[in-house]
Formats: sequence, structure tokens, C-alpha cells
Amino acid sequence: MTRLIGPPPPGARYIFPNWLILLEKTIELTETSANGGGFLCPTKSNYVELAREIISQILAGMQIGPFTLFEKKSLASPTDEEIAIFTGVPLDGSGISAAQALTVPAVQSCIELISNAAASLAIRVEKTVPQENGFPVWAPDHQHAVAKLLADQPNEWSSTFELVRDLVATALTVDKGALAYVNRVGGEVREIVRYLPAHYVVDYSGDGRQEPSFRINNVRQAPSNVVFFAAPLGKSPLSLAAQAIATAKDLDRHASGLFKNGARPGGVIETPKPLGDEGVKRMIKAWRIAHDGTSNAGKTAVIFDGATFRAMTMNSTDAQFLENRKFQILEICRAFRVPPSMIYDLDRATWSNGEQQGMEFLTYSLEPWLILLEAALRRALFSAEERRQYRIVFDRDDLTRADLTARATAISSLISAKVLNPNEGRSWLDLGPYDGGEAFANPHINPSNTGEAA
Repeated sequence: MTRLIGPPPPGARYIFPNWLILLEKTIELTETSANGGGFLCPTKSNYVELAREIISQILAGMQIGPFTLFEKKSLASPTDEEIAIFTGVPLDGSGISAAQALTVPAVQSCIELISNAAASLAIRVEKTVPQENGFPVWAPDHQHAVAKLLADQPNEWSSTFELVRDLVATALTVDKGALAYVNRVGGEVREIVRYLPAHYVVDYSGDGRQEPSFRINNVRQAPSNVVFFAAPLGKSPLSLAAQAIATAKDLDRHASGLFKNGARPGGVIETPKPLGDEGVKRMIKAWRIAHDGTSNAGKTAVIFDGATFRAMTMNSTDAQFLENRKFQILEICRAFRVPPSMIYDLDRATWSNGEQQGMEFLTYSLEPWLILLEAALRRALFSAEERRQYRIVFDRDDLTRADLTARATAISSLISAKVLNPNEGRSWLDLGPYDGGEAFANPHINPSNTGEAA
């Protein structure tokens, strides 16, 4: 292929998709000049050769030098984004966009609850430590480069809390999943950068293995440099619940319109005389000025010339409007697997089942996301060799910090059973160790001096 050896002609750019401009200019120069003036080798055959090369590679969907022209891709199984581009309507037919869905309070609360709960947990890097009995145990390693990075901040403009929160929130709302790029210098992880969904593409192999490949800002990235995870079933919870969310949004609009009109149903004005088009328009305009809106609710209507007003009664659906809205909240909670009481729908919450629902949230709602995120971070932040002895763990125990009584009871029971020693129990409360606190003993049977706190 002929190489560019000089400045491009006016109007041509190195950034292709402007390849049409360059092709048009090349053909023009081919027809009008035998010398290239420095843009190409000064022979007519070079122009012809370049034009043919550009056309052939455009048709093949390949690259010209470092520039990607386009990628050939079948539309036999279009994505939701492609359906929306060509039709303007979401594939699910709900007619509600992701931005509109997030304005439904129940949706916003579910997403914030899961993402903030995951981000509020401390992240530990653990390493296997061999023991005398031959069974290795996992112990925190605060000196590893990844541990130092996560303990401080993953990049210069965001915190670890924001990184985890935004990754989980993206996976909850975007079908193609959440992605962050791991920047290494000399083989060492220096920063983790989360990208917005519009800036990356995830493709899967067509051989049934579903092996993903990644492009960030149209640049291919090795999977080992990418933190990636997505919701199951190939769809985000937000997309799967689109119909339920759209119904909730319609109910919101209905409530807004109802109260905008004074929280009263419509009615019919009947007149024994024909009014004509202009008369009807004037009457409707005057009626709305006098009676529409909450500020005019309850005013006495004055009707003239034999006209009468007949109010429309509420049907059964209108009468059960509040129940319909509550049911849609329950439907949205089902989609995100969040107990209704945790987004402050307390109709059926009691002291006993409220605590049980909280435990179910940790077990069935949050835990799968934590396991998924731990695996994605471990795969991208450690080499294959390091993964044999290192792992990343979210400290689930942080979720019980608010209940000090329960924590104290659990720690005391574990120390008494010799599962923990006193210093390990104190570390759960962020307290320093004391001399002699490494011994495993039951203080209720063999009480001893507690010593001085270090």
C-alpha cells in the first residue's frame, strides 16, 4: 500500500470516518494531475493504487494504516441500542427510556440501596499464609500495590466508594454491563478508571462460548486489563422491569393530572341549545379559567342559559388507584430483589419480619453482586500467578456495624468458643490489641487480667 509522506490536501483529515473526503480528493487529483505535490509519491499510478486500496479495504471493513473505517456486523440479532437507533422505540415496547425510569422513586431507591450498600463495605486484599498444620489460611495483606491503591483512591478524581457504587449501578441499569480500565505501569496497577457505557463496546464470540472482547473509545483492550461484570440473563434488572416501571410512571402521570385538576374527576356540561363551534370554545375556556387547578377547587359553578353540569363518577380502577400504585412498587422491588420495607414501603413490615427481610436482602440481593464484583476485580487486578495466592474480599461484617448489641454478643460468643482470640475480636471493633490477647481461652471460665491496650 502507498504510504502518506507529506501533509494531506486541504479538507482531508487523518480521522476517518472522513475517508469519503480523502477518497473524493484522491480521485480528483488522479484525474487532474500527474504530480502529487508532496501528498503522495508524485506519479499518477500511486493515486490510482491508493484509490483502489481505499475502496477494497472499505468494502472489506478493514483498516487503512492505524485508522479503523468501520466494522462489518450482522443485524440478524440487533441489540436494544440498535433497535432504538433505527426505530426510536425500545425493543420491549414499554416506551420508557432509562432516564425516565430513573425518575420513578422506587427504581431510584432500589438502585441506590444495592450500589451504596456494596460500596460501603471495606475491601481487603488477602493472601494465603501456610500454617504448621498444613492448611493455609487467608490473611490481610496491606502492603500489596492493589491494597494500597484501593485503600487510598483508584484514580486522581474519584474514591474507591464511588468506583464500586458506580460500577454496580451501571450493571443494574445497562444491559452490556459495567466496565473499568486497569492502567498498569511496569506491570504494576497504578489506576482503575471507570468508563461511561457510551464509551465502550462489549462483543461476544459467535461460537457459543460467549467469550467477551472489549473496545474502549474504539481501541481494543486485553481482557486482563478490564474489570467487567454484567447482570444475568443478558439484560439488566432495569430493562427486564421496563413494563412494570412504565406502568408506575403512567400512574405517576395520572396522579399528577388528577391533582392538577383539583383531585376531582371530569364532568360533562349539557345544554339544551346548540352553541356552535365558537360558543363551545368560549364556554370551555371560561369554565377552565374559573374551575381548573387546585387553587380553584371547591368553588361554586355558575351555569347560564339552561346548561347543566353532570360530574363523572370514579370507576373501580380510579377508586383503587392507591392500591395500584403500591402494587407497582412491589413489582419493581421483585425485579431488583429488594424487600419493600428497605425502600420505606412499610405497610406489611413488623419488628420481626423487618429484621428477617434485612437478612434476606444481604443474602439474596447483595451477596450475588459482591461475589460477581470480587471475581471481576481479582481477574483484572492480579496476574495469573498472583491469583493463586491473592484474592479480593468485601468485608460483609461491616453490614452489622449499626447493631452494636448484636456485634458484641457475636464477638463474645466466638471468643468463648475459642474461634476468635480477644485481639481478633477487638479488631472487629477497630480497637487496638493488648498484651496477652492472642491466647485462645474462655474468659467466662478462666478469667484473667485483661492487660493494657496497645
